[in-house]
Amino acid sequence: MESDALVLQLDGFEGPLDLLLELARAQKVDLHKISILALVEQFLAVIEGARRVRLELAADWLVMAAWLTWLKSRLLLPATGEPEDAETAAEILAARLIDLQTVRAAAAWMGKRPQLGWDEFARGTPEDMVETDRSKLRLDMSSLLSAYLAARRRAGAKVQYKPKPMTYFSVQNALERLQRLLGSMPSWSSLEAFLPDNLAGGLPKRAALSATLVAGLEMARSGSLILRQETNFGPILVHKGDNERDE
Repeated sequence: MESDALVLQLDGFEGPLDLLLELARAQKVDLHKISILALVEQFLAVIEGARRVRLELAADWLVMAAWLTWLKSRLLLPATGEPEDAETAAEILAARLIDLQTVRAAAAWMGKRPQLGWDEFARGTPEDMVETDRSKLRLDMSSLLSAYLAARRRAGAKVQYKPKPMTYFSVQNALERLQRLLGSMPSWSSLEAFLPDNLAGGLPKRAALSATLVAGLEMARSGSLILRQETNFGPILVHKGDNERDE
């Protein structure tokens, strides 16, 4: 099982790299006795000798080694005479720790990505097929988007049903027509003979027949005409009434 710690064997210290770094930060180990060259050599030997070292582990070890190198360089370089601001040093340390976390997160993300040839495989020999476009459509992306948006607008619009207005033959029209044509008709005439000639079949004709019947009943009540129906559901006959004869 792969260990997450880089174990070092140096003069003055034997143990994992992260422990050495913590002791150096707490000034509990003598960095004068630690050979940075030996540390780097052991680090490179582990990296080169390992068949498969996780990227995040290698990044952590590299950052730790860089920290130790920086700490020892402060011991070797002469002092500038100006004491370092504690707040500035803390800000630098916090920024580097944030960078370390960023590197770790990026390494973990890259490690979880599917790898070609391991998690995913490329397609083998492609099929020997010839694709022929018979649609004869020549559209660019802007035209396609415009057509899609237009279709969406039509689908989302609320369409209200508005029936076509129709004008029917009214009772008043039938009354005027009966009064005008009653004297020119034979003695007995069918009620349908008083319907307009230009009527279409269906509902307009039935509406005109109903209006003419109502008008005929009104005139029959006043005595202007006589209505007669000899059989059930038979034709309705119209004759001029006594009041019309007297006039």
